[in-house]
Amino acid sequence: KNKNINFLAYIFILSYRLNIKRYIMKNSLDGIKVLDLTRVLAGPYCTQMLGDLGAEIIKVERPGGGDDTRGFAPPFVKDENGEETDLSAYYCGANRNKKSITVNLSKKEGQDLIKKLLKDCDILVENFKTGTLEKYGLGYNDLKIEFPRLIYCSITGFGQTGPYASRPGYDGLIQAMGGVMALTGEPNGEPMKVGVPIGDLMAGMFASVGILAAVRHQIQTGEGQFIDIGMLDTHVAWLANQGMNYLSTDKNPERLGNQHPNIVPYQVMPTSDGYIVLSVGNDPTFERFCKLAGEEKLINDPKFKTNADRVSNREFVTNVLNEITKKHTSEWWLKELEKEKIGCGPINTLSQVFSDPHVKAREMIVNMDHKKTGKSPLKLIANPIKMHETPPSYRMPPPLLGEHTDEILSEKIGLSEAEIKNLKDNEII
Repeated sequence: KNKNINFLAYIFILSYRLNIKRYIMKNSLDGIKVLDLTRVLAGPYCTQMLGDLGAEIIKVERPGGGDDTRGFAPPFVKDENGEETDLSAYYCGANRNKKSITVNLSKKEGQDLIKKLLKDCDILVENFKTGTLEKYGLGYNDLKIEFPRLIYCSITGFGQTGPYASRPGYDGLIQAMGGVMALTGEPNGEPMKVGVPIGDLMAGMFASVGILAAVRHQIQTGEGQFIDIGMLDTHVAWLANQGMNYLSTDKNPERLGNQHPNIVPYQVMPTSDGYIVLSVGNDPTFERFCKLAGEEKLINDPKFKTNADRVSNREFVTNVLNEITKKHTSEWWLKELEKEKIGCGPINTLSQVFSDPHVKAREMIVNMDHKKTGKSPLKLIANPIKMHETPPSYRMPPPLLGEHTDEILSEKIGLSEAEIKNLKDNEII
């Protein structure tokens, strides 16, 4: 009887604790604190991801200028009267859910402030050139003894080792060196970069994955670790099927414009009034396409019969199919292809993307209040991660430069107004 009572008591206590935990934990990374020494895009994108998932982010910027992207404009965000503010749209895209503090890292007093802030932090993320923070006594080896639980993530162009380690890294440079430019563009045209800074973005994504794995390790062992993210490494990693095509053949893949290296047809197709994307992923789907187009004769044609046949005869097959798709409008094809469950889609401008009913239904635009925009909301691109229990949240808009300096130094470190004023007078903050 006593055992039963004890068991019931245990279940009650466990249930109570779980309910309390569920109530308190609104976001996945609640309670995780990050010192963000990053700027431009790869690092800020990583820390914004962590911030969206609930982490507390303190963004450290240089006094006077701040993050370089504050000046990457136009365009500037507009206020309620339609007038341009001094708030860069670029900066706003990677810096929500952060508090901004300005600290001069080149000064001993500034370095001391960073160490004091680290006493209350789980993670440090930085994207300075290799060796820069070591000069200020803020490298991982300088900090790991005093802060053994610290997860220290460094994002650089080429990583901490190798012959290029000391070089600066830029997205366009990484796209060129990482191979994607050799794969992108028309066959007879010049190499082409991707239209968004994918090198930066993927480095930030891989960094956030590494940090989350390190957090798991930290919780289990109480130990921190160093995470070395090189943009060139991450760029090579997402070469994916094209990288494997090379490793399997020792042949450099050719630029194919909008065509797929391993599937035909999987590309932009002309219509009587424009273009669509047609994605035929397997032979049964190609048969349905032929029947829809009234071209059943192609189903058993040796140049069209299998995907391997179509890839081997790419130019001929493409020319034949282009003449077929030109017979109808884009609207007709999209409607009829959708009925047959054949992959297809329009080629949207960004105005069409953000007005698309599906994009709206998925809530991919988030409106936030901001001091600079007044009654007009600041529109931001939402986090794409959908989680039922601990979804991303949008708690703070992108901060003004140094907006939270006094608050953080007072609350986190306990400095008095006089001490903060003295630091300002000496250009430490």
